[in-house]
Amino acid sequence: MNSKPVIYQLLPRLFTNFNDSCVPGGTIEQNGSGKLRSINQATLRSIADMGFTHVWLTGVIEHTHCSDYTDIGIPRDNPHVIKGKAGSPYAIKDYYDIDPDLAVDPRNRIREFEDTVRRIHAAGLKVIIDFVPNHVARQYRSDSRPAGAPEDFGKEDYTNMFFAPTNSFYYIPGHKFSPTIDLGSGSDAYFEYPAKASGNDCFTASPGQYDWYDTVKLNYGIDPANGWRHFTPTPATWKKMLHILQYWADKGVDGFRCDMAHMVPLEFWQWAIPQVKEKHPGVIFIAEIYDINLYRPFIEIGGFDYLYDKVGLYDTLRDIVTWGRSASDITRSWQKVDGHQHNMLYFLENHDEQRFASAEFAGDPFKAMAPMAVSALLGPGAVMVYAGQELGEPGADAEGYSGHDGCTSIFDYWSVGTLRRWLNNGRPSLKNLSADERRLRDSYSRLLNIATSEAAVREGTFFDVMYVNNEKTDGFNPERQYAFLRHFGNETLLVVANFDDKEADVKVNIPLHAFNTLRFSEGARTATELLTGRSESHAIDSHTPFQTAVPAHGAVVWKWTD
Repeated sequence: MNSKPVIYQLLPRLFTNFNDSCVPGGTIEQNGSGKLRSINQATLRSIADMGFTHVWLTGVIEHTHCSDYTDIGIPRDNPHVIKGKAGSPYAIKDYYDIDPDLAVDPRNRIREFEDTVRRIHAAGLKVIIDFVPNHVARQYRSDSRPAGAPEDFGKEDYTNMFFAPTNSFYYIPGHKFSPTIDLGSGSDAYFEYPAKASGNDCFTASPGQYDWYDTVKLNYGIDPANGWRHFTPTPATWKKMLHILQYWADKGVDGFRCDMAHMVPLEFWQWAIPQVKEKHPGVIFIAEIYDINLYRPFIEIGGFDYLYDKVGLYDTLRDIVTWGRSASDITRSWQKVDGHQHNMLYFLENHDEQRFASAEFAGDPFKAMAPMAVSALLGPGAVMVYAGQELGEPGADAEGYSGHDGCTSIFDYWSVGTLRRWLNNGRPSLKNLSADERRLRDSYSRLLNIATSEAAVREGTFFDVMYVNNEKTDGFNPERQYAFLRHFGNETLLVVANFDDKEADVKVNIPLHAFNTLRFSEGARTATELLTGRSESHAIDSHTPFQTAVPAHGAVVWKWTD
């Protein structure tokens, strides 16, 4: 059976933090931190039962933070180059270590991670972690680098040169690091000389507050001054990154979500991914990428299995929900990636985006069901849900560094109310959820289980019927409804999503070309609506529209068999 990854993204620091009295900007002593050990068997079973196949443990690699672990040999980070008290999960300070905040016993943090991987596998799920290849924390130093690993980043650099093919970093000789933020004074001050370029390709000594000033750009052999690519001999950074990937794959990690993959040379991925897969054939690679023109090369040359389609389907769906963009534009979205739909990863939320239910986005979690049906069922590729999305988490907190912005902070020690009530101190239960939250979670579960159980979704053929359901069609509004077919073997699904505020009685034309292309026959059929379980008799033919009611902001998934 072919698999369709259905990913549950969770940030352990937030996910299992059960403190119900956090204070904005609080320390770990005040607010606490979720622990890997609290992601227990009962929690994982509940996640698996919803239809998920993978768990993305976001932010588990050791990164900068303001907490003090000097008693176990971890040097403190300077607070002036940390974003928030908890720090950014993408300012990595040791690629070979687990963040001590996430361990009940920080001395045994690697063992607690390994135990978590085993629990996830025992629940029938797979594990994804972040791989952050483009930049490191300003004070990067690996104290957990295993014997035989390549030398640490920057140890052998020529710091008097802006660029050298063998360097780990880019330097601004003769200039100290002088960002527009406060670097402190006296013994508390952060000092860096010469300055290193910042992670967002900011090749100056003076990044601004909105630059990635807490990170340092890694050198993969490209000279930014002239664009020349020094890839022979193989750059040291390449070898170090490959070793890190193999290290985590050896620990049972099943996939890597590669942060800002397009900021790293395509040639590196073309070189590294096959080597990891040669030793670990089942490992998947997911690219965070924001340039649709790079999609095909990163799949066909780079070797990625899945790509974030943020600038494609996500942006289209968001505009349909919030700005009234025509639902028919979904056709244009998939056409831009035609031939690679199986490589797309679709989502409505992740840690970078505003919560769907937030006032800054849709303001109503139930409006997600139409776009979620499209995201989950449009293609055989991956689909993702961010922890709390299935409960209607509104992201209404002002946690500290992250203000009231509609997002759930990744920079602060915090606890998420919807998750806290569901997880119930490690004994997952629906009893503390509201009736609406339970109903919403059930709707997600029904939809995601269709995505994983139906062969027509996992491995079937897609057919867009919008060209015969347009503004001239009686009983169908292409501005607010979108319809498509999925087919495999002798089974066909008709999916209709309704983005309107009102229930719609729609008539969907199925063209003769669909019958010929998908090879299913015309005639009377008993069709079952998979989200509700109800069955009806329908005339399935190219002359009679398929008539169905579709809930406001909802969807129907009709299935029939030849």
